[in-house]
Amino acid sequence: MSLIRQLSALVVLSLLCAFIGGMGAAGGALTELLRQQLLLKNADNAQALSLTVSQQAGDETLIQLLMSAQFDTGGYQSLRWRRADGSVVFERVAPVAPSKAPAWLRDLVSLEAPAGVAQVSNGWQSLGQLELRSHDAYAYDALWTSLLRTATVAGLVAPAAWGLAQWLLGRIRRPLDALVAQADALAEGQFNTVTPSRVRELGRLTEALNAMVVRLKRMFEAQTEQLGLLRQHAHCDALTGLSLRKHFMAEVASALARDDGPERGQLFLLRLRDLAQVNQMLGREATDEVLALAGEALRHHTHALPGALCGRLNGADLVVWRPATDTLDAATQALMKAVQTNLQRAASHGGHSAIRLALGGVALRRSVPLSQWFAQADAALADAEQAGGAWSTALRQPDDEVSALPQGERAWRAQIEAALAQGQFRLAAYPVLDGARHLLHWECPMQLGLGPEEPVEFVPAKTWLPLAQRTGLTVEVDLAAVAAALALVQQDGQQRCVNLAPASLSDPAFLGRLRALLRSQPAAARQLGLELDAEAALRQFELVQELSRAVHPLGVRVGLEHAGANLQRIERLYLLGLDFVKLDRSVVLGVAEDPARAAFVRSLVVVLHSLSLTVVAEGVDDPLDAQTLLDCGLHGLTGPWATQHRDHDD
Repeated sequence: MSLIRQLSALVVLSLLCAFIGGMGAAGGALTELLRQQLLLKNADNAQALSLTVSQQAGDETLIQLLMSAQFDTGGYQSLRWRRADGSVVFERVAPVAPSKAPAWLRDLVSLEAPAGVAQVSNGWQSLGQLELRSHDAYAYDALWTSLLRTATVAGLVAPAAWGLAQWLLGRIRRPLDALVAQADALAEGQFNTVTPSRVRELGRLTEALNAMVVRLKRMFEAQTEQLGLLRQHAHCDALTGLSLRKHFMAEVASALARDDGPERGQLFLLRLRDLAQVNQMLGREATDEVLALAGEALRHHTHALPGALCGRLNGADLVVWRPATDTLDAATQALMKAVQTNLQRAASHGGHSAIRLALGGVALRRSVPLSQWFAQADAALADAEQAGGAWSTALRQPDDEVSALPQGERAWRAQIEAALAQGQFRLAAYPVLDGARHLLHWECPMQLGLGPEEPVEFVPAKTWLPLAQRTGLTVEVDLAAVAAALALVQQDGQQRCVNLAPASLSDPAFLGRLRALLRSQPAAARQLGLELDAEAALRQFELVQELSRAVHPLGVRVGLEHAGANLQRIERLYLLGLDFVKLDRSVVLGVAEDPARAAFVRSLVVVLHSLSLTVVAEGVDDPLDAQTLLDCGLHGLTGPWATQHRDHDD
């Protein structure tokens, strides 16, 4: 039982005890008072009647007539006249008078008073003794009426006292509820402070908890800052701040493998020509400044474009990969302009004329292997170096392979709508295993059956999802995926995670339709997880937060996938209400042979664990990496390693 309910029960018990005690005290006092009044009345009436009788000169007939008349009008229960020898001369007993008081009151309370006794005489001659007892019905009526009035007043006062007690308890309950909510939020990794209560004890407790929350928040921020330093050391070049070659390659491979990645991309290789001669001419410090300025230009250029990446391949070669949001020529000019503008600052050393740059760029479809991307870019860079000049560029844009799928947004929309209407879709199943190789859940990306061919070929999301986003069909696709996952959960009871497109969150009707679908199958919904790209939390923070608040009451888990350096840019990660985070392959690749990368992952896991989040690694294929990641504290792994062990166990 909660504290408030216990206090409420205590108030009710106190009021009940007060009512019973008050009624008992009032009843006892009234009973004693009425008994005394009956006693006095009996004595007074006996003395008065004795005095009247004594004036009748001993005439028994007159005395009996007088007593009879007095009995009929005096409201007596009994009247008896005894001679001195004890014989009864006159006796009258009245029947029990009707009373308003219930019978149980007579049984419970006795108002019987001793009879009034007086001596009857004729002068100095004793005529005997008079005994008189009055009716007690009116006393019981008075007692009953008084008790009813007392109970009525108490019945009116008790609700008022109850209301006042509830108001006071409410003043106590509100700060207590706030403290409970604060503790629950802290358990979920949210650092909320509450207004101190006016109740002195609760106010001191609130201030202490607020201080603890602030201290924990500062510790979390310090951990996050330290995490950034570790990431910089593990993933980035110390001079330029760009990603190291290995990390950049992993980032590009991960970007090309994502379902919601761009249909086409552009890769640029930027080379500082004759680096050794420039170093001799300008000196090491000036050359380092040139490289740092070039790296700064590339970082600013890529940060302005979501999904763009930059890195340093070796001493003189810098690299940029970006989604093809504009033409290759326009992208090249923008990139070269950014670098040239930044390198103008190197002119202060008098060596700006010695700087010679070559830029090679290529635009390809995402389906092209990564090795061909760099082969084409290297060829373009070689062309740029042969062209000569201080600032030379060369571009290559090979012919795209012919796709057997329909071309054009209208054709794509028709194909996707037909696949959804005809039920030509399915959920793939990729296992997520823990350290004991037990299944945590299934990752279930959607696959659509596109094209008229028989049998239907199911196409992965990376082929059609960009077009579905462009044609506004992600809501229907996501709802179909959730419905399919719920059906599978009902069949085998195993947990599943479904990917949601960030574009769906922007649709005002999406959350309502999603909640209705989840409420239709509440048991299955509690075994479901929803995943969003970590970039969505960065660009659509409020929408992701709203999604968590909408589905958490239904038992649905919410998490982020492809998480890496973008986690550090989400300033209020603890307010999203997440349940799990999946680290991108580019973050976890090669941790077994690189202690710096392993230290970064371990620190990242510690920070995420402090937010009560489950942490999973994506795309793990190396057994050594898998063991190192588990040693770093990750809860689960997915990728070729997990699929291989799941198939082996089956």
